[in-house]
Amino acid sequence: MSSENHGTVKEDTALVMSPTGSATQASPVSPSTSKPMPELPDELVQAGWSKCWSKRENRPYWFNRFTNQSMWEMPILGQHDVISDPLGLNAASVEGAGDAGVGNGQRKRRLSEEAAHGGLNSFKRPKIEIGIPVTPTTPRVPISPVTPRAKPWNSTTGTEDKPGQPASALYRPTIIYWDLDIQTNAVIRERAPANHLPPHPEIELQRAHLTTKLRQHYQELCYQREGIEPPPESFNRWLLERKVLDKGPDPLLPSDCDPIISRSMFREVMNDIPIRLSRIKYKEEARKLLFKYAEAAKKMIDSRNATPDSRKVVKWNVEDTINWLRRDHSASKEDYMDRLEHLRKQCGPHVTAVAKDSVEGICTKIYHISVEYVRRIRQAHQTLLKDCNITDPEAAEVQDRLVYCYPVRLALPSPNHPRVELHFENDISCLRYKGEMVKVNRGYFAKLELLYRYSCIDDPRFEKFLSRIWCLIKRYQVMFGAGVNEGMGLQGALPVPVFEVLNKQFGVSFECFASPLNSYFKQFCSAFPDTDGFFGSRGPFLNFSPASGSFEANPPFCEELMDAMVTHFEELLEKSSEPLSFIIFVPEWRDPLTPALNRMETSAFLRHHMSVPAFEHAYRSGSQYICKKEEMYYKAVHGTVIIFLQNDAGFTKWEPTPERIQELLAAYQVSQRTLGSPVPSSTSSAPTMPSPASAGLSGIKDSTAAKTAPERSASLDTSPASHENSSSSCSPLENTTPPSEAASL
Repeated sequence: MSSENHGTVKEDTALVMSPTGSATQASPVSPSTSKPMPELPDELVQAGWSKCWSKRENRPYWFNRFTNQSMWEMPILGQHDVISDPLGLNAASVEGAGDAGVGNGQRKRRLSEEAAHGGLNSFKRPKIEIGIPVTPTTPRVPISPVTPRAKPWNSTTGTEDKPGQPASALYRPTIIYWDLDIQTNAVIRERAPANHLPPHPEIELQRAHLTTKLRQHYQELCYQREGIEPPPESFNRWLLERKVLDKGPDPLLPSDCDPIISRSMFREVMNDIPIRLSRIKYKEEARKLLFKYAEAAKKMIDSRNATPDSRKVVKWNVEDTINWLRRDHSASKEDYMDRLEHLRKQCGPHVTAVAKDSVEGICTKIYHISVEYVRRIRQAHQTLLKDCNITDPEAAEVQDRLVYCYPVRLALPSPNHPRVELHFENDISCLRYKGEMVKVNRGYFAKLELLYRYSCIDDPRFEKFLSRIWCLIKRYQVMFGAGVNEGMGLQGALPVPVFEVLNKQFGVSFECFASPLNSYFKQFCSAFPDTDGFFGSRGPFLNFSPASGSFEANPPFCEELMDAMVTHFEELLEKSSEPLSFIIFVPEWRDPLTPALNRMETSAFLRHHMSVPAFEHAYRSGSQYICKKEEMYYKAVHGTVIIFLQNDAGFTKWEPTPERIQELLAAYQVSQRTLGSPVPSSTSSAPTMPSPASAGLSGIKDSTAAKTAPERSASLDTSPASHENSSSSCSPLENTTPPSEAASL
């Protein structure tokens, strides 16, 4: 993203934008002046202007070292200044100007008078009206990238542009994985502003350091007490599971949970005791794994305070297994795996009994450290707000009326934000604060800018835009870890063709589990209302109570979260008499059957369900905002169940008829044809976190035996990436007004 006056003298020069409205840049090599130049006014010199001489054209020109802008005519005082107005929000367009994007009749310097030069990265800021009340009875005018009021990607010349020259525009991505034109049909009760503390880069940096330190404590405890590495991504799932129960003030770290011991963390650590079992491909690997397990079980029983009966059972089974290994050298891989399963059944209960206290100690220790870290963060945050003279506001009046859903609003105003530096590396936007850099694809950076424009009401000049993006991306990076592809499966999303059909056939316009980074619609629920609300989030779904609407739910695959989700669905469907529909994508975990899947398949609101086989569908990567195009999609390694939960009014309006189901299956087939061969994923054998089915399939088990629809052309050019776990879904953001401006139904 760049200002409309930015030129392209040095394309690789690092641009630095400040949330306070300043812009700096490494000084380019200015052309040498062959003759003395008259001095410029002090105002122009302070703004970065200097007069230079063009040897090629044999004439003077004016160059700005801050913006790389060059002109043949002397700049005019009072024109758009990127120092005081870096985003060009207050720049008035002048009809009849010599070039698009340059105000006051100024002409950009070109390689020659005849050559047309249009900067692809110049950005003409659209004007968005945010003062229009939006309610279910108000005429709705979509404000989106294709409407005249907000058209950020101008690929053709308009009436205000000079013929034959491209209009100023945002960075234009080649492929778009979202549709911000779709308006919401989700209706909610008007709600008061949230009491979350406003995000700040300094506080977010402290939270990131403490969370990383907490991860290290977890790793050290697992190694010191049990001699194992922590299960992959178990810390990430611990955060998800804790937030279902947590009533503490911090948006990320838990501090008020009951019970203290996490079932998710306890279960995953116990699964890796005495050793972690991995996927086996060859016979020799199976033989070694069996021997390792026998030795580790015997060592644990000998070193722990076990009962005599436990010692006797474990030692006898271990000796019997070792004798069998020495005696039988012709066993197959299946024989070794059967023997390993038998040994686990015999020794597992006794190993669990001796390790139970130690593992519970790990869970308790991590929780108490988290409570202490939350106290530190909260104290630092309140001190910062106090230094900025920000106090608790008076309670806002809330009317008891129905309105279309709108983004989360914070009750406390935001303090002044420090400078966050921005520069571009090819197609990557890099934001840096105090040496900590976050990265996002330039196409997704443009998406965040649109969401911010639609949703944010307290920053019309975009002075806090860069710092809020930095906080947003940093929060998600810290939550899902710093490892390669770590946690990205927890943010997986459905493919674009599936979302298109969900909206067209079932009226879906809202995602229950998403983020500003992976959402398809502009209205959605996400985990962090404080950072995501500025980009359109409606807050956590478990705290979101719609009265009507059609929703898509693709939750992170955490058993506790999915179970709480089902409870929330049934409460909403039971309470509402308006059309309400939920289409849920969850993993087909049947061995053992998960409580969430069992409850949905036996629910009184179940209208339809179907199963998508493993490796015959795919979904978008959770790292889509930073990954390469060919890594955007990857195959699911397990089956996925698609479930329709609807009340009577919702079933009447969005009934899953055979024709509509055919369209949905056809969208899956389109997604399947866009993928290459499946890439095997390497993860532990314990099914602690499978991923949701989101896209392409060829063989689908449908409860209504729907036939496949005709083929459709694919709009995406993608190929699979190697991931294992997936979850989350997209959710839309919408340009709605706060409840104080909305009319009641």
